Amino acid sequence: QVQLVESGGGLVQPGGSLRLSCAASGSILSFYAMNWYRQAPGNQRELVAVITSGGRTMYADSVKGRVTISRDNAKNTISLQMNRLKPEDTAVYYCNAQSRIVPTGSDSWGQGTQVTVSS
Repeated sequence: QVQLVESGGGLVQPGGSLRLSCAASGSILSFYAMNWYRQAPGNQRELVAVITSGGRTMYADSVKGRVTISRDNAKNTISLQMNRLKPEDTAVYYCNAQSRIVPTGSDSWGQGTQVTVSS
């Protein structure tokens, strides 16, 4: 298990930007992928962005073109740059360390960071 701590959330106006960060207690390259999920009240948890240990990235259609996932292997951090934010982006954002190609219950999760997009 790896400890994950998210930061960078907050209140931002529509059209604004935020950069989320996930600090891992171990090597992020030990995992098949590092992911960002989000969950709004009453909604299913949604996979937002993926970056594999090989550097491949994938984005949900709802955020594609507005977000960029990146990593700093030396610092064991994952970032999510979010631009042109919309009210529907409001959610708790979670960092996730995925050990294998198929997610399991033993994968690690952070505590989440709140993103609120509102005027």
